[in-house]
Amino acid sequence: MAVRIPPDVRGLMRPSAAALEPYDPAFSPARINLSANENTYGMPAEVRAEVSEALAAVATNRYPYPLSDELRAELALWHGVTPGQVCVGNGGDELLFNLLLAFGGAGHALVSCPPTFSVYRLYAELLETPVMDVPRDAETFVPDVDGLVEAARTARLVFVTSPNNPTGDLVPAGCIERLCEACPGIVLADEAYIEFAGEGTSVEGLLAAYPNLVVLHTLSKAFCLAGARIGYVLGNPSIIAALQAVRQPYSVNVLSQAAALTVVRNREAFEPIIGRIVSERGRLSTALAALPDVRVWPSSANFLCVRLPGAHEARARLRDEFSILVRDFSQAPGLADCLRITVGMPQENDAVIDSLSVITGR
Repeated sequence: MAVRIPPDVRGLMRPSAAALEPYDPAFSPARINLSANENTYGMPAEVRAEVSEALAAVATNRYPYPLSDELRAELALWHGVTPGQVCVGNGGDELLFNLLLAFGGAGHALVSCPPTFSVYRLYAELLETPVMDVPRDAETFVPDVDGLVEAARTARLVFVTSPNNPTGDLVPAGCIERLCEACPGIVLADEAYIEFAGEGTSVEGLLAAYPNLVVLHTLSKAFCLAGARIGYVLGNPSIIAALQAVRQPYSVNVLSQAAALTVVRNREAFEPIIGRIVSERGRLSTALAALPDVRVWPSSANFLCVRLPGAHEARARLRDEFSILVRDFSQAPGLADCLRITVGMPQENDAVIDSLSVITGR
């Protein structure tokens, strides 16, 4: 449980930080944890063995390569770019923070389209960056493309998530093109979940045409490295240089770099698991949508956005009666009575279906 900041300490803090509380993801012991969009299948055994060997060989008495040189080169090879177009970070969160640190601040507005990843607003406000919200359609969660484009004309940064967290929908490539053409600053396509969306859904192919586009990826989701905290962005070398200028030195440790390098070199071994997650997503979605008064939105990610009456109480019952942990978004603007449920292994998904069948009274 996070400790609350006492008033005397809060009075010493910078104003943009004083309103914050320590981050608490509301984890609690449970036999099934489907709250954080992790890959619950775990790493393929043969890859895990190679990771263990790589970790055993790491010289922990030496500082890591500041720019993750070897990993950066491997990522560049994978994505068909130069190493100078890659910046590796301590998870995608560090890279989001550094984008705002480098390009945000007073008078440098960020455009966002809620409901979306709450960290965007959190980091923006911490760094005193004004936020222009262009809300999604209240029923379908489809982004207001025309509204986003109009707001982008006066913005320094635009953040769009594809697939979006927590709604699961993709942002069309045409929307990204229009945003890049309208925005005088930086457009970020956050593709943390893109591996679950299928071939041809990434907007990486637009990088050559739009020097103000940045694409974010992570190894936390599809590639089972949530605990290692490895994210990276692809973009114009000049933007990458700006991110490198503001980053904390040695932010990506030697163990994470070694594990990530091994995983990237063995990325094809994860394809069968990703395929199973996508298949289970369809099965779980169909089963939940058949429950009384339950709505499930189409998803291209490894989670589902689910609306049901009394979602907050349902989440508590899933935890307390069935030992299943999911994410409660029912109090978030635009997400009344919504839960986000990670797609797990078949037996985990069966447990969710059975438990929500009891809770909804089917």
